[in-house]
Amino acid sequence: MINITFPDGSKRQYQKGITGYEIADSISKSLSKSAMIIEANGVQIDLHRSIEEDSSIKIITPKDKECLELIRHDAAHILAMAAKELYPDIQVTIGPAIKDGFYYDFAKNEPFSLEDLEKLEKKMHEIVQRDVKFEREVWDRDEAIKYFKSIGEQYKAEIIASIPGDEKITIYRQGEFLDLCRGPHAPSTGK
Repeated sequence: MINITFPDGSKRQYQKGITGYEIADSISKSLSKSAMIIEANGVQIDLHRSIEEDSSIKIITPKDKECLELIRHDAAHILAMAAKELYPDIQVTIGPAIKDGFYYDFAKNEPFSLEDLEKLEKKMHEIVQRDVKFEREVWDRDEAIKYFKSIGEQYKAEIIASIPGDEKITIYRQGEFLDLCRGPHAPSTGK
């Protein structure tokens, strides 16, 4: 058993390996529906990651100020997915949340036009409506480099190669779209 401490100082015991989602659900169904991510011992993680040790937690919902950055981060990934669906030959580079929104850099032979931006926005709305799951995967470094090179994502392969050897390579899957990312992410694009 592990001890989980809540923001109000109360504690509950749970089985080792419980997820943030399961903790939220044990408190209330409405909390599990609104939960976006969990903060465990000061580190934000996906709701479906296992908690293996005694932890102080906070369940992050859209009411929390931390949620805005998460939503912007998710939106950047949705933008990248939309771009790959519309322009399969585009290369995806980096795309973080920023102070006033989010962005993603792409390598594309032709610059984006205003018409392209409208198409991207429409495709992003479609992806949100599809409610695609964000799924975290830990990959072998060499396999990740090989995979991204095989799909023409040279920049991603270079970024992975530059990550220090002691860091895990985490890939997030959204349906068929895969991207290098530390996370965390909401449970799905519809959230």
